[in-house]
Amino acid sequence: MSDRTRVALIFGGQSSEHGISCLTAASVLKAIDRDRFDVVGVGISKTGRWTQVPLDVVAAYAIVDGVPPEVDEPVHDAVWMVGEHGCEVASRSGETLVDINAVDVAFALLHGPYGEDGTIQGMFEMMGIRYVGSGVTASAVGMDKHFMKVAFEAAGLPVGPYVAASAHRLTHDREAVLAEVEALEYPLFVKPARGGSSIGIVRVTEPGQLDAAIEEAQRFDPKIVIEQGFTGARELEVAVLGNPDAPDGCDASVLGEIRVNAKDGFYDYEAKYFDEDGAALDAPADVTPELAARIQELAKQAFHAVDAEGLVRADFFVADDDVWINEVNTMPGFTRISMYPTLWQASGLTYTDLVARLIELALQRPVGLR
Repeated sequence: MSDRTRVALIFGGQSSEHGISCLTAASVLKAIDRDRFDVVGVGISKTGRWTQVPLDVVAAYAIVDGVPPEVDEPVHDAVWMVGEHGCEVASRSGETLVDINAVDVAFALLHGPYGEDGTIQGMFEMMGIRYVGSGVTASAVGMDKHFMKVAFEAAGLPVGPYVAASAHRLTHDREAVLAEVEALEYPLFVKPARGGSSIGIVRVTEPGQLDAAIEEAQRFDPKIVIEQGFTGARELEVAVLGNPDAPDGCDASVLGEIRVNAKDGFYDYEAKYFDEDGAALDAPADVTPELAARIQELAKQAFHAVDAEGLVRADFFVADDDVWINEVNTMPGFTRISMYPTLWQASGLTYTDLVARLIELALQRPVGLR
């Protein structure tokens, strides 16, 4: 058996971001140092079935004719086991287990619900397997835009005006929700509370558009968040990477600024993943050293506000001297045009070294309560 660290890349999943997760897996596989790490690919189909995926199939994932890749329904389902010598993943062929692979670290490249939200992290905790990224609580808080904002506010971070509405409130107390929304200034952004990649987000410029926007957001999550937009504000991002040796436990990258080329200025799903000309990232961003240091410090505070581990990307809006935190993403995309690895490359850390660093952080972390 190899003495290299054995890493399981886990991708796909049942969320609307299934295809983006597959693209992320392909990018990470191409970047990972195969002299240091043995890799096994574990896909989750859209119906929730697990399967071991050959690495050549993972590497070939790409957008074809505008259609993102997906994990095929398995011929042989994958199963996870805890054995005498640690965690293993195998394939079931009838009554027999085949292709048994030991796993030292799980690298869940899942975006959205059932992967980025603490659910799979809970499975890892139960199985005693080390994994990349945040734990159960931080993942759940980082997935829910409502509770994330509550955590930010409790930590004293600047949060823009918003209204959170559960399915129950929208059904039984809708007029009260709409009354709260009237206090916000347009444009508004109506968002699924527990989604990502801008899927299901609707930009609303007048009250007559609100009901349709709520309905669209609820197609992806019964719970929604309605945020006041920041007209004319700059959108700046920071990548945060855990560092147990640093005084504050993490490092912040240079700032990046997103410049959206779409006519409506909306950095949507299409601009993020399909349209290479839909948006550009300036890294480092053209800001003063004082503003850069201020936002980097806020990004680190946000990392700790949600009790994150490993990595987050923190997003901010800036207008003149005012700064508001928009959100953190505890498992940001790693496609070739994704912001998180791009920001670290602009900071002097290569994609391959970044992946290795995340795996090393997972190995350093003890199992169980921390």
